[in-house]
Amino acid sequence: MNTSDGPVAVIGAGPVGLITALGLVAHGVPVVVFEAGNDLSSETKAGTVLTRTLEVLDRYDALGPVLEASLRLDEIGEVDRATGTSTGSVLTSALAGETRFPFVVNVPQHELEPVLASVLEERAPGTLRMEHRLVDFSQHDDGVTLRLSTPDGIVAFEASHVLACDGGRSTVRERLGVTVEGHTLEQRYALVDLVCDLDVRNPRDYPYLAYFGDREEWMVLVRQPHCWRFVFPLAPGRDAPAPDELRDKARHFIGEVDSVEVLGSNVYTVHHRVASRWRDGRVFLLGDAAHLITPMWALGLNTGVLDASNLPWRLAWVLRGWAGEKLLEGYEAEQKPVAVHGSGAMAEAARAVMDRRSDSVAGWRDAMTRTLLGVRLGADWSMTRSGPPQAGDRIPDLRVFGRRGPVHLHELCRDSFVALHLTDARRRPFLPADGPPGLRQVVVSRWDAPDLRSRAYFDPGDTVRERFGDTVVLVRPDAHIAHVEPWTAASWRSIQDRYLQEVHLAG
Repeated sequence: MNTSDGPVAVIGAGPVGLITALGLVAHGVPVVVFEAGNDLSSETKAGTVLTRTLEVLDRYDALGPVLEASLRLDEIGEVDRATGTSTGSVLTSALAGETRFPFVVNVPQHELEPVLASVLEERAPGTLRMEHRLVDFSQHDDGVTLRLSTPDGIVAFEASHVLACDGGRSTVRERLGVTVEGHTLEQRYALVDLVCDLDVRNPRDYPYLAYFGDREEWMVLVRQPHCWRFVFPLAPGRDAPAPDELRDKARHFIGEVDSVEVLGSNVYTVHHRVASRWRDGRVFLLGDAAHLITPMWALGLNTGVLDASNLPWRLAWVLRGWAGEKLLEGYEAEQKPVAVHGSGAMAEAARAVMDRRSDSVAGWRDAMTRTLLGVRLGADWSMTRSGPPQAGDRIPDLRVFGRRGPVHLHELCRDSFVALHLTDARRRPFLPADGPPGLRQVVVSRWDAPDLRSRAYFDPGDTVRERFGDTVVLVRPDAHIAHVEPWTAASWRSIQDRYLQEVHLAG
């Protein structure tokens, strides 16, 4: 049985599943998304999308519709509950030279999912299949056979790979027998969406994403496009509060207002649990199926999107024959530390700040971390970034100019590795007309060289070169740097060799 030519099967149509599918479509990989329910989620869930996620959505041609449905904000505020005074803010505008999207957005998950599903249907009609519940699956040397329960009975489906985006109670993970390690907090969180006017009739001047810290009782306030969201901790053993109690609790923080309407509420358990392994042959775990991270500081959904950024291009390279199977091992090797030590550590830090057990420090590094722009992948792993960009870093999305106008570095590598030769274009450095598939080599220089226009980008003021020096920088399709080395006339050859090593095709 040969199923290796079949589409990739994504299990679960939550945000991570839909974004993963959009990533595969962007790379030209056939995909089908199976969702057990007859509709997308209507629960009151995640509500803040961080900057790095916006970059991923842009790379997958899905950002515009998401922004239309969202509320943009450039300040993540921290407020002392007892006094109502600011204790510092993270100003995302500090990142204006780092990204085209120096802001985060608020959009509730039940409004985000239909937007993503609509974009997916537009890009690849018929990809999303509702009321298809995975029953079990079996792997073969060249594919995976799925059995799914549908309104018409049990159906079989042949896939090249299976990507499990089916949440914290993942059927795929359970069928694989993968254990989940970590802990669950005794404390739970209560979330309530309220319609009230804190802008005009009852002006409060709170940041649209504000963390009210207090040793006794903290709160997170999130301005959504159509309401205000309030998140509170619940003492261990407490029953879920009634909607009226949640409304009154919100008033305890914001004071009396003329009108309050409860739109919805939810009580959820807080986890820091990570799957012991994220891959079994042709089956991969992503999002909550791989890691259950507390949503403090918007780390649940957005950590999952980092998975959806890392894996699709790897699958595309392997399925195109541009890479060896070993390339797929890099997914877990890079993303698991982000979940265990990165987002998990940030979640613990967030609780400490909210409980007033530690102080928060606002600034460029804090903004990089809080927006997930600072994650360095690989052996030299880090959640923050300092000094010149190096291997593993997300490359700054700097602007250069092509033949017809401005273009940004992230746009140059959307479906390709790209080698940026930061050198003097007047000297006409040699670049091969062709090379290994999946690799482009270009010159970036403050000297505009007409003879190199098809493979050169104008860098006024040496903006890019000032960040990297006289180097050649190899950038992956997910905008992370694969390699940096000093530039020489022979760099084109060493970069080709390095690329073949990166995709595990080197002899």
